[in-house]
Amino acid sequence: MKDNIILKIESLSKYFGALKAVDDVSFEVKKGEIVGLIGPNGAGKTTVTNLVNGTYSKTTGKVFFKGSDVSDLKPYQIARMGLTRTYQVVKPLVGMTVEENVLVGSLFGRKNRDNDMKNAIKRAKEIIKLVGLKKKKDSLVSDITLPDLKKMEFARVLAMEPEVVFLDEVMAGLNPTEVEEASNLVKRVRKEKELSIVYIEHIMKAVMGISDRIVVLHHGKKIVEGTPQKVINDQAVIEAYLGKRYAKGIKEVSNEG
Repeated sequence: MKDNIILKIESLSKYFGALKAVDDVSFEVKKGEIVGLIGPNGAGKTTVTNLVNGTYSKTTGKVFFKGSDVSDLKPYQIARMGLTRTYQVVKPLVGMTVEENVLVGSLFGRKNRDNDMKNAIKRAKEIIKLVGLKKKKDSLVSDITLPDLKKMEFARVLAMEPEVVFLDEVMAGLNPTEVEEASNLVKRVRKEKELSIVYIEHIMKAVMGISDRIVVLHHGKKIVEGTPQKVINDQAVIEAYLGKRYAKGIKEVSNEG
């Protein structure tokens, strides 16, 4: 892999009729890196995720994972290669316990490993402990809180032993304390599992302290890419989030200073 690049997204576009939901987006992810993918609501973040994991067909563009073109593969094929995602709206397997949900990910995860029941159970228990759900492992998913549901979904994906995970708005619906706990969990898991993570958010503050690099989308286009410090001070990003009038006021105040 050139320069340790594990995922390459090249000129990705998706049109729904005349609507350009994603318009010529390109970026790369290095092994072990956390890349924040941010933008206002409707910017195209989840659509990019759906294109990368094969849920949506691509109007144009390619996706390369570990040097292989996965552009035309089905979601389950891509997932079994080690490129996975969570969902903006959690999708628990209702009627099952936390451990059983995670076990499903462990059984149907990455290929070329021991997927027998004994090893799958062992992996599931290790991941449940890692994300802090050991005391809830026997609880039905219908009986646990939203923060724990999000942990469970993360655990189910981790049990697949992926190399890249797209986390789609895992902070949505959480209070500030829960956001901090979730951020710490993501950083800890990245370190322990040597994961590459694409962290999808529309709340800029939630992603600034966790990302090595940030890609900003607006109206389906990539408008900025760089370090958190570069992104937060970029005029185009300020306009996208706060509006041109607000951005103009900030600039005038800055110039007067």
